Amino acid sequence: MTYRTVSSELLVDAPILALRRDRVTTVTGEVTREVVEHFSAAAVVAVRTGADGTREVMLVRQYRRPVDRYLWELPAGILDMVGESPLTAAQRELVEEAGLQAASWHLLGDVVTSPGTSEEMCRIFLAEDVTGVPEADIPAAEGEEADMTRRWLPVDEAVAWVRDGRVENSVAVAGILLLAVGTRRDVTEPFAYHSSLAERRAPGRAPGTDMKHER
Repeated sequence: MTYRTVSSELLVDAPILALRRDRVTTVTGEVTREVVEHFSAAAVVAVRTGADGTREVMLVRQYRRPVDRYLWELPAGILDMVGESPLTAAQRELVEEAGLQAASWHLLGDVVTSPGTSEEMCRIFLAEDVTGVPEADIPAAEGEEADMTRRWLPVDEAVAWVRDGRVENSVAVAGILLLAVGTRRDVTEPFAYHSSLAERRAPGRAPGTDMKHER
């Protein structure tokens, strides 16, 4: 069956998301559904070889207001810059949140983070051959990111953290497990995401403009 949008009403338009109400046809008639519009995101599984030859993955620990606690996560960020590709966004976030750059990039996979309410998707990349970035090239952290801590963790231990519940962030769970099973895809694969929020805000803005802010 083809699900058709009968009408849409914008309820909330906030800097990083919006909420709309759709009237949609279903197999049993029309229903109302609330949808969170989102820019979508990119995340990075950064991997290095430790001193003992063990592969290690970079995790960051960040406070998240909606759940009111710290979570272990991957370096990640939203696709809020006009014209910026997911790969470029991932490379930027790796510098900003982990102080790293990488010579080798692959795609691990795409995750629909909360399909019952949100259109957000996250593209997860694998970054290898990583090196540190000079401190002067790392933008000053603000807000919760100023309180962020970093940790290199052996891949087997990271999987154990997923298994025992210490890693709860869904994107981090997916990224760690995709790494563990040896996923490695081409970064040029199409990313089948759709951002109603970006479609509304991008027109008239210059490339590189932050869509979170008002004109």
